[in-house]
Amino acid sequence: MLLTRIKGPRDLDRLSQEELDQLAAEIRSFLVDAVSKTGGHLGPNLGVVELTIALHRVFESPKDKVLFDTGHQAYVHKLLTGRQDFAGLRTKNGLSGYPSRAESDHDVIENSHASTVLGWADGLAKANEVLGREDHHVAAVIGDGALTGGMAWEALNNIAAAKDRPLVIVVNDNERSYGPTIGGLANHLATLRTTDGYERFLARGKEILERTPVVGKPLFETLHGAKKGLKDFIAPQGMFEDLGLKYIGPIDGHDIEALESALQRAKRFSGPVIVHCLTQKGRGYTPALEHEADRFHAVGVIHPDTGLPVKTAAASWTSVFADEMVKLGHEREDIVGITAAMLHPVGLNKFAEAFPNRIYDVGIAEQHGATSAAGLATGGVHPVFAVYATFLNRAFDQVLMDVALHKCGVTFVLDRAGVTGDDGASHNGMWDMSILQVVPGLRLAAPRDAEQLRAQLREAVEVKDAPTVVRYSKGVVGPAVPAVGRIGGMDVLRAPGAEVTRPDVLLVSVGALAPMCLEIADLLDKQGISTTVVDPRWVKPVDEALAPLADRHRVVVTVEDNGRTGGVGAAVSQALRDAGVDVPLRDFGIPQRFLDHALRKEIMAEIGLTAPDIARQVTGLVAKLDGRYDSEPAAAVD
Repeated sequence: MLLTRIKGPRDLDRLSQEELDQLAAEIRSFLVDAVSKTGGHLGPNLGVVELTIALHRVFESPKDKVLFDTGHQAYVHKLLTGRQDFAGLRTKNGLSGYPSRAESDHDVIENSHASTVLGWADGLAKANEVLGREDHHVAAVIGDGALTGGMAWEALNNIAAAKDRPLVIVVNDNERSYGPTIGGLANHLATLRTTDGYERFLARGKEILERTPVVGKPLFETLHGAKKGLKDFIAPQGMFEDLGLKYIGPIDGHDIEALESALQRAKRFSGPVIVHCLTQKGRGYTPALEHEADRFHAVGVIHPDTGLPVKTAAASWTSVFADEMVKLGHEREDIVGITAAMLHPVGLNKFAEAFPNRIYDVGIAEQHGATSAAGLATGGVHPVFAVYATFLNRAFDQVLMDVALHKCGVTFVLDRAGVTGDDGASHNGMWDMSILQVVPGLRLAAPRDAEQLRAQLREAVEVKDAPTVVRYSKGVVGPAVPAVGRIGGMDVLRAPGAEVTRPDVLLVSVGALAPMCLEIADLLDKQGISTTVVDPRWVKPVDEALAPLADRHRVVVTVEDNGRTGGVGAAVSQALRDAGVDVPLRDFGIPQRFLDHALRKEIMAEIGLTAPDIARQVTGLVAKLDGRYDSEPAAAVD
């Protein structure tokens, strides 16, 4: 196989055009086989095989910086830079699903949040200029989905201002981000693909050439093969050129020779250049091409021949939300949905099917989405903006100053909250409950099971004068966790016997960690430590009943799947101090550091967020209060 002979990008230089085409076919076969075993981003990578080969033939990575936005389309880049062991893709100690500086000098951007690459490219090109590195180049690959993000246009505005600063921008135009790309920019790129004048020109040319003896048909086939390049002369490229950017394209993104020619021209130019490439997401794999929703943007473990899942998926948090949103939509005409280019991943596709006139996909533009939601609320409807927890970080100012300051009734639904695992550091939803604590008036719910998700979503959309947030985990929703009582607005999940006058531990369980907290209570009970377990349900603001309840216990423990700094534990601590309740408090959560990719359970074990680890520490704390030891470690908890 040719692929096994590629140890680095310069090994591509020795290959003929025929061998390059063979290599592209081998890479597609490899990707289908490898990703079907591990899961991962399949469709985007099948679409950029030839483009990535051409990039590494033309540019000299790592001296030249080849950047990808977003990093989920970098699998081919990994293969061509010496990383062909995909057996552990997205698992602990295996390859990351995104570029990783720890893996290779060829990787630059680890952050897999979209629309950032042009800012990076602008900075790198400026650094080359300052340091006089005239033989260094920067090539930034951005999908048209990522071009819907405002950051990309802020960067383009700066890039275009420097007419003599070299920078190559490759627009990977596959008409999609997760699903079909929407918006004015997407419509403009579609115009470039489908200009009527060009199609009439090509049809007329075919008619004339096919009547020409001997040379007519071969010449037409040659022109037809180059048709994407011909649009350069006929279709309107004004959008880019009005910015002052030179434009090359559209280029057939699956024609290596044409791609190399375009990239070489762009590389030689002394200023910023747009190279517009037309690619096909999922190319070469029939199940992906037939999957209209997202062309196998991301898959779990699948049968490589059919593309069907190996295991039947159990009910997920996302699916519970999706079904409840449809019910709410039928009950209330003022409910509308908002997504940032992730209609299917966040579960709003069902709502969109039922209410096509009440769904808004703003593109990869979370900031705009939040402010638009404020406008919708002010206009008299109730928007539900579903987004990954990690991506809400990008819209913090809008949540604070547009939604909260104006007391707008907007519900933010945060999917993939807490430790998500295999997508790595930038996708863990471990920041939301910290950054949202500072937003005045905002109310935040963390449901523990499917029933509570349904109930708390309904409670959230009833609030008309403040932002509400409902956050939940990634993956399968666990079994129902029934309450045994209610104190204030909090559910009591476990209470010590009536004979216990002052229980040892008040355990505050946040969200989906309720089963683990009940397990902690069982372990403590075996050590003779009495425990009350409560689920606050709404963790912001802190329930007024919590402080007097805490005062009736010897120790307060909080457990959350959020960063410890500024999280629920910190808020509870402040509430107790404000109420004059002076009891020891221990907060357990995610350490404030970037976590490597691994299975969720592996990460939880690594950071000590497991029932045995927490029970062991709480046992030691209670023992210390009892004066049973001064410095010796606590007894082990089985």
